[in-house]
Amino acid sequence: MRLIVACVTALLVACASPKTDVDVQPLVDADWLNTQLEDVIVLDIRSSAGAADGRETYETGHIPGAIHSGYGQDRWRVTRDSVPGMAPLVSETEQLIGGLGISSGDYVIVVPAGTSAGDLASATRVYWQFKLLGHERISILDGGFEAWKAAEYSVTTEPLELEPVSYSAEYQPQLLASRKDVVAAVENGTQLIDARSPSYYAGGSVSRTAARAGTIASAVNVPASAMTVENGGKFVDAETAASFWVKAGVALEGEQIVFCNTAHLASLTWFVAYEVLDNKQARVYDGSIAEWSADPDLPMENGGAAAR
Repeated sequence: MRLIVACVTALLVACASPKTDVDVQPLVDADWLNTQLEDVIVLDIRSSAGAADGRETYETGHIPGAIHSGYGQDRWRVTRDSVPGMAPLVSETEQLIGGLGISSGDYVIVVPAGTSAGDLASATRVYWQFKLLGHERISILDGGFEAWKAAEYSVTTEPLELEPVSYSAEYQPQLLASRKDVVAAVENGTQLIDARSPSYYAGGSVSRTAARAGTIASAVNVPASAMTVENGGKFVDAETAASFWVKAGVALEGEQIVFCNTAHLASLTWFVAYEVLDNKQARVYDGSIAEWSADPDLPMENGGAAAR
C-alpha cells in the first residue's frame, strides 16, 4: 500500500503500489477481502451521529489498513440550486477522492456499516459517484463491517490516512439522468423506477425534501429495501432481485431511470439493475423527487398533498 500516515502520533511511510491485476467485481465478501488487503484500498464510509467528521465509529474499530471518509460529513452529496443530496461538481469530487489518497487506478473497496438497506445505500451512492467519474476499479463489501466482524477477522483501532494525490476523472454522463431527461422519459415511455417505499410511491407518506406527495408520472415501484436480505446490509441474489422487476412489469434490460427522494436509495436499486442484473442502460436521476416535486408543472401521480 502507498504512503500511509498514522493519524495519532507519527508518519508511517510505505512505498509499494497496489497491484493492478486483481480481478474487479462489483461485490466482494469478507473472505475475499481478507486475502486482498495488501492490494486494495479499503474505504470505510461509516458516519458517527453528531460527530463533526464522522470518525468516532471508525476509530472504535475498523478493517486493518482502512481509510475513512464519513458519508454524511465529507461532501459526497451537496445542495445545489436548492436541491439537496446532489452529486458535487466533478472537480469537487476529484478533490475529495484525491484528498483521501486515492488515485484513478487504485482498486477501492467501499465499506458501509452493513446494518440496513438505508446504510447499504450509502455504499452504492459512493460507488455510483466513483463510476460517474470513470473509476472502474471499485467494489462494495457485501454486508459491510458487520460481515467482516461476523467472519471474525481482525479489527484495529489505529486510524490511518493516505498521502493526498492528484485524482483525474473521466466523466461518464450516461450514468446520470437530469430533469430534462426525465421529462423526455415521461413523454417517450422510457421506464422510470421509483426506489422508495410503497407508502412514498402511493402518496401516503411525504418526505421533508418533497413539495408534493406521490411519484413521477408513469413510474413503477421497485423498493430499494427489497434489494437486500430482510432490509439489511446484504444484497439479495440476482434471481430474487429479478423477481421484483418482473412483478413490477419492468424489463430486465433497456433504458431505465431510477429515482427516490434524494437519489440515496435510488443508487441501491440502480446498483442492482446495473451490476447484479447487468443492465448497463440504467441511470440515476440525481435530483429525484426533491427537484421534480418542486416544479408544479411537472406531472406526478398517486398523491398531490403538500409536504409536511
